[in-house]
Amino acid sequence: MRQGEEAVHLRNEQRLSGRHSLFKLAGRMAPFKWGFALCMVLTVAANGAELLKPYVMAIIIDDFLRGGAQQHGWYSVVGMGTTYFLLIASGAVCTLLHTRLINRIGQKILNRLRIEVFSAIERMSLPAFDRYTSGRLITRATNDIETLDEFYTDIIVNLFRDIVLLAGIVGVMLAMNWRLAPGGVAAVPVIALITFSMRRALRKNFKRMKKLIGRINGFFSENIDGMKTVQTFGREKEKYEEFAALDSEYYSTTLLQIRFNSLLRPLMEVVNALAVAALIVYGWRGITGGVLELGVVYAFTTYIKKFFEPINDLAEKYNTIQSAAVSADRVFEVLDDTAAQEHGGSFAGPVLGAVEFRDVWFAYEGENWVLRGVSFRVEKGQKAAFVGPTGAGKTTIISLISGLYHAQRGQVLVDDVPVEEWELGALRRGVCTVLQEVFLFSGTIAENISLSDPMTEEEISRAVHLAAADAFVAKQPDGLQTRVAERGSTFSAGERQLISFARAIAHNPAVLVLDEATANIDSNTEQVIQQSIASISRGRTALFIAHRLSTVRDCNCIYVLRGGTIAEQGTHRELLARGGIYSEWCRKLPDVNSVN
Repeated sequence: MRQGEEAVHLRNEQRLSGRHSLFKLAGRMAPFKWGFALCMVLTVAANGAELLKPYVMAIIIDDFLRGGAQQHGWYSVVGMGTTYFLLIASGAVCTLLHTRLINRIGQKILNRLRIEVFSAIERMSLPAFDRYTSGRLITRATNDIETLDEFYTDIIVNLFRDIVLLAGIVGVMLAMNWRLAPGGVAAVPVIALITFSMRRALRKNFKRMKKLIGRINGFFSENIDGMKTVQTFGREKEKYEEFAALDSEYYSTTLLQIRFNSLLRPLMEVVNALAVAALIVYGWRGITGGVLELGVVYAFTTYIKKFFEPINDLAEKYNTIQSAAVSADRVFEVLDDTAAQEHGGSFAGPVLGAVEFRDVWFAYEGENWVLRGVSFRVEKGQKAAFVGPTGAGKTTIISLISGLYHAQRGQVLVDDVPVEEWELGALRRGVCTVLQEVFLFSGTIAENISLSDPMTEEEISRAVHLAAADAFVAKQPDGLQTRVAERGSTFSAGERQLISFARAIAHNPAVLVLDEATANIDSNTEQVIQQSIASISRGRTALFIAHRLSTVRDCNCIYVLRGGTIAEQGTHRELLARGGIYSEWCRKLPDVNSVN
């Protein structure tokens, strides 16, 4: 019993969620209310022209062709014909203006919405990215927003148009002959029954389609990035089969959607034809009996055909509304997920360079602790190194300093201010990290160093010089203006690392963090970089995560991590003299001969 109640509650919640999202979409029309109002006026004018055309034809048939009425002035075949043409022309102009205006407004709204989604993704915390896959986010920013285009350009105003047209047709039919009018609308309940009977299946299938699109986008993104690995290990066939299975599943859901849509329109046409046929039979009897006029029957036949056009249109729009509701849910899931957004404080710095951990405990999931009661302090201008095996928590320490993650217990402080109280922009301007896995953007070398900061070429060149990247940049065809391929694929790992190092130096941080930053650089280049590090770290705090003694032996303090705790700490010579974990680690390194 309880499970049944929970299922009903879940269905009600999903239904209300879809409606709530559609209300949110409608609310975004507020800045363009006058434009939408003009669209409504143009729609009413176009509908008025449509409604008057059959009435004009009825006058021509009954008054002039059959009745032989005296023609004079505008009340003539020529006058009525001219009126009919003017109705067509005015309706076409109103439709043209309406179409252009509504599409312009719709694209403006979608443009803003797309920017908001990208902005929300930019502000997401790293834990949120752990929950959202890249495919899901890409789908929301592209496919789902494109689906919403129809909501603004097709549903909102055209829904109003169809409702007004239906009301107008019913009114005109009642005015012309109230006995025939009920027969024209008798099929509406049948159409409503057909449409709403498909509602649940349509929405369920739409949701499945959206999820599969996200998985397909994610699969493409992941495999394009990892194509080198796929080809190196010869796994093209296996990846092809994986994608074929995924695409086949999407094909099945799409085919089901096509079946729904292809079934709906013929059913509407059959109901429409039956209504017209019944009207013709009844009208013929009325004409032969002298009760009805031919022009009235003609007008009614035309009105019923026009009556079913918006009915069919509304039935098809129901599919579009279902699709828009699903897409809106997914888009607003990102926009309204406040828990996914990074939340900084108000302290704006600037960063001076003191870093402290006070009994810090951290876990990515549950209580699988990566750090266990870690405490240390690095004063401004000091150099500190963190060493230890993979998984000891070294990189996690850097993420906590930058505010990318937050400790579950204890405190992380920069200049004696908890990182939660720092304004994130100010904190990250003062803490610059060079990672082992370098990410380069499409653009020039100079743009990858400045990252759109207003830097002069001299400042960029100075950073390149300090990073010992002069020789690398000089051999490029266009120097600093050389184009960088996607992710820097045409550069070696060491060359990408040099650009990343120059990027960090150019932003002049108070705290410079190097996470295995020299791991992909040859020994000769490393010697030059070590000299650069000595000069650029003067007056600022430098934190190193490294596996090379040349990187850590001159630090003021070395912290040896094991199992998420600080097992040893001290200077290089102090730790060697202690003969513990660090000493054992040093004996296994290739540059052990240069230890002393």
